[in-house]
Amino acid sequence: MSFLSYLINGISLGSVYAIIALGYTMVYGIAKMLNFAHGDVIMIGAYVMLTAMTSLMAPTIPALLLAVVACTVLGVVIERVAYRPLRNASSPLAVLITAIGVSYLLQNIALLVFGANTKSFPSVVQLPALSLAGGKLVISSLTLVTILACIVIMIGLTLFIKKTKAGQAMLAVSEDKGAAQLMGINVNGTIALTFAIGSALAAIAGVLLCSAYPSLTPYTGSMPGIKAFVAAVFGGIGSIPGAMIGGILLGVIEIFGRAYISSQMADAIVFAVLIVVLLVKPAGLLGKKIQEKV
Repeated sequence: MSFLSYLINGISLGSVYAIIALGYTMVYGIAKMLNFAHGDVIMIGAYVMLTAMTSLMAPTIPALLLAVVACTVLGVVIERVAYRPLRNASSPLAVLITAIGVSYLLQNIALLVFGANTKSFPSVVQLPALSLAGGKLVISSLTLVTILACIVIMIGLTLFIKKTKAGQAMLAVSEDKGAAQLMGINVNGTIALTFAIGSALAAIAGVLLCSAYPSLTPYTGSMPGIKAFVAAVFGGIGSIPGAMIGGILLGVIEIFGRAYISSQMADAIVFAVLIVVLLVKPAGLLGKKIQEKV
């Protein structure tokens, strides 16, 4: 039963990584830029949720909605102020350095506003656990909600992109921004919408992550953000199903690495597996190799 328990915990952790990775893969797939401040948006969302629940005494659902709205607005502002002016920059390093700068800015703002002390995060899911095999296997309600949330988000996002006009506009912009603009698509609005959706998902992921690991600091989003980026690359960055598969595999590898090899080496094992995968399949598991015309 220990194996099954570790597997379920790995899928739960991987579901959180997958939700975060969706933000990375959408932004890269459509805007062709890496938003390394995405991990810190997770942290901001968790702080907004915590403040709403403790200071404003808001119930769980309204507090979560407030966190989602706050992160959505933050994502749009970051895109408008920091990334849009550099979209046509001659060097891609300009966007990368700006993203790192935005990340440090969000961390320091959180330090000034919320302080450096670690805060305890309350569980947002207060439901009874599921007991199987005569009580030998117990699955927490948070684990079930996390996995279910990942599946629902994945299905909803896929349907949104395939069935809606805004989703079709995203696909067009991802293929060719210039041609999409000539066809009457608002490229700036489409990219801003992409940032908004990714940041909203980051808020949900931050709340689920801090509920599972109930501590919150201004640096909480750094490592999960990096791991989610690894998951996006692992699955094939730019691919939505790849982000989900990469996130879940990453979570399972991390939990099994902690359980059967070494808790201190778990992160190293995750990155080692990524290196091996990229050596064998450089585009990731579901990524497509793009051939450039000369």
